[in-house]
Amino acid sequence: MKNAIQSHRLTRRGFALSALSALGVTAACGNGVGTNKAAKIDARVDATLNQMYARYPNTVTLAEKSTGMLVMPLVTEAGLGLGGAYGRGALRVNGATVDYYSTVKGSAGFQIGAQQYAHVLFFMTEDALLEFRRSSGWAAGGDLEYVIRDEGDSIAADTNTLRSPIIAAVFGRAGLRLGATLEGTKYTRIIP
Repeated sequence: MKNAIQSHRLTRRGFALSALSALGVTAACGNGVGTNKAAKIDARVDATLNQMYARYPNTVTLAEKSTGMLVMPLVTEAGLGLGGAYGRGALRVNGATVDYYSTVKGSAGFQIGAQQYAHVLFFMTEDALLEFRRSSGWAAGGDLEYVIRDEGDSIAADTNTLRSPIIAAVFGRAGLRLGATLEGTKYTRIIP
């Protein structure tokens, strides 16, 4: 009787282990093939651009003059002492998606809160776009020119701003956290 109970336990344990391993194999197959992640990113990029153009009509001119745009529809940023941010988006050249990117940002210091926002990088020169595309991981620095940084801002593009190689627009902020800057943000090409 004791052997029958032990073999029954082994059978249950064996069944549980085989079920867990099957789940693990299934989860490991999530390589993106046959998924619609790219279509979801593209739909979010389209919605973000429509929102930006409607709310800030002067960005249409920036888009027309740019050689490309990196659109991050939703970046989530949070911090409590240490902070971080993450989002995914697409690089558009001549209105078509050419690559997908993720954005990651880490920070330390006095901070508390969370926010979500969208941002668009306008590449105003061919060199700036090529440098971005050739890099294995491009980091935004303090030299970015901002045309929109907060919800209260209006378009602030002047002739000096338009000469900048990369112009940033940060908008659609929601949440409780002060400031929205892209300094220290790293962009990496991904396969959705």
